[in-house]
Amino acid sequence: MEIREGVPLGPLTTLGLGGPARWLAEIGDEVELGEALAWAVSRRAVLHVLGGGSNLVVADGGVDGLVLRVGLTGVRAESRGGEVLATAAAGETWDSFVARCVEEGWQGVECLSGIPGTVGGTPIQNVGAYGQEVAAVIRRVRVMDLASGAVRELAAGECGFGYRSSAFRALPGQLAVLAVTFALRPGGAPEVRYPELRRALDARRAAPSLAEVRETVLELRRGKSMVLSAEDPASRSVGSFFVNPVVSRDEAERLAAAAVVAGVVATPGEVPAHPAPDGKVKLSAAWLIERAGFPRGTRRGAVGISPRHALALVHHGGGSAAALVALARDIRAAVRARFAVDLQPEPVFWGFASGDPTA
Repeated sequence: MEIREGVPLGPLTTLGLGGPARWLAEIGDEVELGEALAWAVSRRAVLHVLGGGSNLVVADGGVDGLVLRVGLTGVRAESRGGEVLATAAAGETWDSFVARCVEEGWQGVECLSGIPGTVGGTPIQNVGAYGQEVAAVIRRVRVMDLASGAVRELAAGECGFGYRSSAFRALPGQLAVLAVTFALRPGGAPEVRYPELRRALDARRAAPSLAEVRETVLELRRGKSMVLSAEDPASRSVGSFFVNPVVSRDEAERLAAAAVVAGVVATPGEVPAHPAPDGKVKLSAAWLIERAGFPRGTRRGAVGISPRHALALVHHGGGSAAALVALARDIRAAVRARFAVDLQPEPVFWGFASGDPTA
């Protein structure tokens, strides 16, 4: 195992922003991870776990401590009780894993196509899109306790999954994901619940296959610059920067009524709102952002809002993490002032004085 000093972290993230890691170790297996932990303990170094860097904002000054870049690879599958239990190592590219599942005819993750990052990052933020969440198919997560070096497996019920959240996210720097086991349905028909996806597939005469759902999801994501591509500058982002807020029904009705009074909409029904668990309502963060005065295509020098999706904050090149965070802070303040709704950021922040520098 090699420990390198002063490694730039920007190139290891989808945003392309941020300063260096004081130390960085490339982790290829569990033995090397244990060695890295011992090295960190001997120097009292703070640990940071890096996967695909697709949900990470690194400060311009970089991060102190040891960054563990987890590169464990491999996929194995076994049939059991009418399911396929597919276990993927944390360093596997997520979309490659989804592509394999679709090719094998394993249903359960096809709507999650095109999401950047690694398998290890999916349980941390309970990745979801187009009507699917990984929490619905995760059976267990193999982790290493970064304090003790002990390896254990957590059942799905122990992972604390919520909307774009988990116990892993609530306890940053305490556990490293080593592998994730997904329970998938062999030969299962795709579940097309998301309205936008359903509309895109309606033109087909026959029921869509897993492959057709995957390709349609990729087309929709490309249309929003949500598929990472060197040919699409607007894809240099962390995807959705803010989480769609989930509020009480009373709060949603208050917001809709206030929007009518303010002339934002003519009727309360024009405010996008969708049912959420426990009788709550999910609002559209993108709609709130644009109506608060930050339309798509807004640009401040080298950073801005994607011209294709108001939730994506984009780095156009040559910018700084400080400028991106300042834009996010102003967006959040504008939404709070206009609608009395506090947006919560989706990415993780490293190297900032505050765990949430957009507050």
